[in-house]
Amino acid sequence: MNFQVTVLKILVSYPGGFAVMADLKRDMAILATSGRDWAERTKRLAARMPHLDIFSQGLVERESGGWKITEKGRTVLEFLEARPGTNQAIEVPLTESVAAPLPMLRQPAERARRRRERCERRRQARERARANAS
Repeated sequence: MNFQVTVLKILVSYPGGFAVMADLKRDMAILATSGRDWAERTKRLAARMPHLDIFSQGLVERESGGWKITEKGRTVLEFLEARPGTNQAIEVPLTESVAAPLPMLRQPAERARRRRERCERRRQARERARANAS
């Protein structure tokens, strides 16, 4: 689960975008234990803006006992949730390194080899388990 994106999503759901820390912690705990769907969704959203930092970029402000999402935070969240490939232009006034999406990097050959080996070991273990069960 991506903490930065989750905080933005939680705050935007509250009236006025403000939530006290107890509510934030409760909602985070609920989402953290809700299953893979939420974790995968926040990871996918965070990948659209890899250098996201909600406090240093002014997306969230600390206020008396809680946090509040700013207009800039709402804009960034809209950008993150926009479907890739749409021609929707959203102004995101952030640092230059965040404004341009990064190209996908190829997996290193060593990592790909280790993954193939793990898959092969799992397949062999399944076959042994089936043979022993018979």
